[in-house]
Amino acid sequence: MPIIKSAIKRAKQSLVARSRNLQVKRAVKSDISALHAAIAAGDAKEIQIKLNEAYSEIDRAVKKGTLHKNTAARRKSVLAHAVAKASGAEATPAETKTTKGAGKKATATKTATKKAPAKTAAKPAAKKPAAKAAAKAPAKKAAEKKTEK
Repeated sequence: MPIIKSAIKRAKQSLVARSRNLQVKRAVKSDISALHAAIAAGDAKEIQIKLNEAYSEIDRAVKKGTLHKNTAARRKSVLAHAVAKASGAEATPAETKTTKGAGKKATATKTATKKAPAKTAAKPAAKKPAAKAAAKAPAKKAAEKKTEK
């Protein structure tokens, strides 16, 4: 048990926060299990209602800070795939959603577009320092003239 006053307060606050977080996680879990029960029953309208409820509860958990947004996205994706599998529709694989796994043709065009700009990009770096040196030289001469007077 902490002795310092601020540590005692933090311990009390963490207990309250833990209780609140567990309630939110329990609500998410119950909605997800209700969705799985609806999938097992096979009622299409009930599945859609339970899916919307589960999405809403997951989003609420993210808003409250209980779940990370990426965790929520992953859980929603898993639920969507389960519903698609139950309804008989093919779930779209993750590789078709992103440009990384779009196929060999897409990667071939990417490499071709990457190589073309690399050949045309050539900058003359030697001219810039020379221009700066020339600009500084007249300033020094003006300073020398002032000292001669």
